[in-house]
Amino acid sequence: MKCFISLMLLAFNILFTVSISEARIYLDFTSPDFRKIPVAVPYFVEKSRPDQYIEQGKSMADILSKGLSFHGFISVISPDTYGGRQNTDWEELNAHFAVLAQYSNSNDGIILELRILDIEEKRMLFGRRYKGPWKKHKQMILKFCDEVIEQLTGEPGISLSKIAFVSDATGHKEIYVSDILGDDIRQVTRHHNLAVSPRFSADGKKISYSSYHRGNQDLYITDLSQSKTTRALSRRRGMNLAPAWSPKGKNMVITLSKDGNPDLYLMNDRGEVIKRLTANSGLNVSPSWSPDGSKITFVSDRSGTPQIYVMDVKSRRVKRITFEGSDNSEPSWSPKGDWIAYAGLYEGNYHIFIIRPEGGTPVRITKYWGDHESPCWSPDGRQLVFTRIRNGEKKICAIFKNGSGMRTLFKAAGNQNSPQWSKRLN
Repeated sequence: MKCFISLMLLAFNILFTVSISEARIYLDFTSPDFRKIPVAVPYFVEKSRPDQYIEQGKSMADILSKGLSFHGFISVISPDTYGGRQNTDWEELNAHFAVLAQYSNSNDGIILELRILDIEEKRMLFGRRYKGPWKKHKQMILKFCDEVIEQLTGEPGISLSKIAFVSDATGHKEIYVSDILGDDIRQVTRHHNLAVSPRFSADGKKISYSSYHRGNQDLYITDLSQSKTTRALSRRRGMNLAPAWSPKGKNMVITLSKDGNPDLYLMNDRGEVIKRLTANSGLNVSPSWSPDGSKITFVSDRSGTPQIYVMDVKSRRVKRITFEGSDNSEPSWSPKGDWIAYAGLYEGNYHIFIIRPEGGTPVRITKYWGDHESPCWSPDGRQLVFTRIRNGEKKICAIFKNGSGMRTLFKAAGNQNSPQWSKRLN
């Protein structure tokens, strides 16, 4: 084992090529008998000082540890148990995998080299080398994290996705965007008024939202790469509410009340109405597209109470899918297409449920006290983010689809609500 570790450390000083297709292993962590995989992430070492562990290397190892743990099926072994050293006996620690990383600083930025070792098989699964400005080191580390997840599950990780939400930290409800770890929270709007319902565009580069700063509930869109590039999408009289962007990104479904009743309309990204989807059949709000773009799910009270419906966009045929509970709202279609999540009133509190798109018996995901609202799926369809309300305080929480692992995501001032999860971002 010690010989194996020494050889792996020596590999840091040579170039190599590894075939991902040969190294890839898939783990079925959806099995009820599955236990979390113990992974060691020792401190990153500076190439010129391999025997020293400095704060910079500890910080980078912590980023990778958080990213891996976030996915829910990996348990990172605390580096305190082995001093964070890379020349540790991983078998003795019962680690299944270990990540060894080194870096070097230059005038141009940073060079990162990372390898993941399969301890039981005594082989290196794969390695990566990244080079870029220092300010991009976190993205490099999380990109590697997502590749590790892909090696283990067959599907890329979600470390580089973003979460948008509403916060009243400034005294006004404004739109914010954060990385999944909550380390980089950015304020997007500064209307000093009420901004609600953030929605990512299909490519994740823009965000739309409704704002009341002109007195009406108008719809706007902002380019996230340029914080001052904001334009109005719809300032029609009445509601201009919470669009759902189509998977192809050209069109959206939006609630407008310009003709009196709150109805769903298909609109392009220039704000032009293409066609009306519902007509005077009660309140129609909260649309969400199916992954293939052929259907939408939405809320309507046409039956007398808010319930979840599914519509074929081309034919406009509608089917009700929820029949349990008197108040079901805020549907979100899974990126895999197999479930629709929604908030439903149950025994006096709102909880998160999932149901098949064709209907059937809903499954309650949240089982804790308080209200749970505004569910939205992670890009891999394995987690849900939502608003939890307790004693009047609103926080953004995440939970796995099987109801495990509920936790608060952001340690930030004020109340946060209405989260929206982006797709995977490069």
